Amino acid sequence: MLLFACVYILLIVMENSKRKMISNAPTKECQFGGECYRVNPVHFREYSHPHSELYLLPVDCVSRCLIHFILTFAVEKLLAKAASFSMVEIPDDIKVHKSVFAEQLKIVSSLFPHLSCDSINPEKKSKVEPNSAQPHPTTSSFPVSSVSKTDPKPLNSGKDNKNTIESLFAERRAKMQAAQRDKPAETVAPVKKEGSSSSATTDTGISLKQAIPRDINSYFPVVAPRGRMAQKLAMAAPYNFFLTTITDSKPTHTEPLSITFQELLDSSLGELECSVQMNFMVDIGWLLAHYFFAGYENVPLLVLYGDETPELRMVSQKKPNVTALKVEIKTPFGVHHTKMGLYGYRDGSMRVVISTANLYEDDWHNRTQGLWISPRLPAVPEGSDTTYGESRTDFRASLLSYLDAYKLPQLQPWMARIRKTDFSDVKVFLIASVPGGHTNTPKGPLWGHPRLGHVLSQHAAPIDDACPLVAQSSSIGSLGPSPESWVLGEIMASFRKDSAPVGIRRLPGFRMIYPSYSNVRQSHDGLLGGGCLPYVRNTHVKQEWLKGYLHQWCSRTRHRNKAMPHIKTYCRWSHRGLYWFLLTSANLSKSAWGVYNKTGRFEKPLRINSYEVGVLFLPKMLLDENFFPMESNKKHPPFPMPYDIPIIPYAPEDTPFFMDYLQQ
Repeated sequence: MLLFACVYILLIVMENSKRKMISNAPTKECQFGGECYRVNPVHFREYSHPHSELYLLPVDCVSRCLIHFILTFAVEKLLAKAASFSMVEIPDDIKVHKSVFAEQLKIVSSLFPHLSCDSINPEKKSKVEPNSAQPHPTTSSFPVSSVSKTDPKPLNSGKDNKNTIESLFAERRAKMQAAQRDKPAETVAPVKKEGSSSSATTDTGISLKQAIPRDINSYFPVVAPRGRMAQKLAMAAPYNFFLTTITDSKPTHTEPLSITFQELLDSSLGELECSVQMNFMVDIGWLLAHYFFAGYENVPLLVLYGDETPELRMVSQKKPNVTALKVEIKTPFGVHHTKMGLYGYRDGSMRVVISTANLYEDDWHNRTQGLWISPRLPAVPEGSDTTYGESRTDFRASLLSYLDAYKLPQLQPWMARIRKTDFSDVKVFLIASVPGGHTNTPKGPLWGHPRLGHVLSQHAAPIDDACPLVAQSSSIGSLGPSPESWVLGEIMASFRKDSAPVGIRRLPGFRMIYPSYSNVRQSHDGLLGGGCLPYVRNTHVKQEWLKGYLHQWCSRTRHRNKAMPHIKTYCRWSHRGLYWFLLTSANLSKSAWGVYNKTGRFEKPLRINSYEVGVLFLPKMLLDENFFPMESNKKHPPFPMPYDIPIIPYAPEDTPFFMDYLQQ
């Protein structure tokens, strides 16, 4: 009797302990039961599984515990019995693939607090996918944080929408991790570089929780041959315009005008002395991994970012050579959306790179991104005049004005260096936006769409009004109840300009390339490919007129038809050629381009909310012609358009892709 009482008390204690661990149990049962292949944390929070959620069985305490012992291959049982996560052994006769079952173990293990600190064998501890409410570590080869947020804001998609996207991408990332584990890989023990006294895990800061692979191919899905980037850049002249490689599109891995981030640090471009990375989202672990494999883990790096993470706040404590600063913006509707790199070399030269990609793995995975890479810019000779080395496009002065807008002392040494750098080989215009209210200067407007219009009016060849403006972006803002509200009434007033004499002219047409639902569905990542397209249904229903202007994403020529575009471009062309082309971080939104204040009597006329940077290609500057060729000819290479022409309008049954689809 005493023995029975002891057993009964023990069972009660076990049950109470278990209740505490699983108080937020789901109530709906998964239709796949024990054969469920999902590794989406949201799925496990919403649905129970016969092989894992046994606590939902309507039985009393003793019966439930007996069932707990009888069902041999329950996820909960495996975790409850283990003293540490590293000691969990996966049975051989489970119904799903072992890698999938392993990911399910990791997700459900969050219900067992005693596994959260695995002190028995930390070297072998498996990384558990965090849920969306936790800080996201950025130290794995495939960090969850890199897919947890969408780039532009604010589109009021809501916290629930964001959490859903985080979890959906966690599922794709888990599958990628499983694929990596299945490959025969080189050992991942910590390595020491020559002249270094400490291991990579402590010295580089890239992976503070796990060792770094010796082989770069074990860390990044696409790796280009070393030492060839300078030649690749020379072959890309005169445009120097590239797209990022696409992991799941093999032809892009060897395409001359496709590059990886690692190639920006290639030794053939110069021996790096210091650099600046300015971006919205930065996975510091992913970024420092690139610097580590390039041999620059201890080179001074300044990171200006818009989206805060714990890793960015703490990186300087672990890596004294890295300074990370959040760019604060006074208005809640603005973001630091610029994507630009400054690279200083030991011989005194430097380089500027302007792109559309955030600095995290997913933006360089299966998304179409664009980059402009400047030539190598030498230092001006000692004693030169202050005007020496300026480009025909005033690029140096424009860059200095932009950097000065930050009012950051950390940028002052870079501004001093830029003043002493020869920019005469730069033949593109810098088109930027900075937050605030703006008026024209004696040199004309400096920011936003008025700046673009000013440059076009000075340097663009006369353009036939029959040529439409073709806009293409990865997000669409609130544009107003009619086309005239802002797009035709304000934006087109700037984007339509050219150097023709002022006179009576008709308004050009407007076209917008934005992926349809069917575009995203057939992408490399399926509907998850729309994770970089944060347009929401609530915004669209207020501007349904936009559908009449929408066109499909199509890029078969560049092998990117299934790589959803995070690139942003604006241009005008006709059968004669391309009049101009703009590559920029700026989506089609008022926050990015600015909106005129039409009511306030004492406010400055143009209001911009976000930091943005882009480059404008004009044929007069690059080719001394009125058009860029769009097909091969004997005189000049064709301009490398990122999408196919002619563009294809939406069919009547098409709908733009909404972020809401990922919630469904």
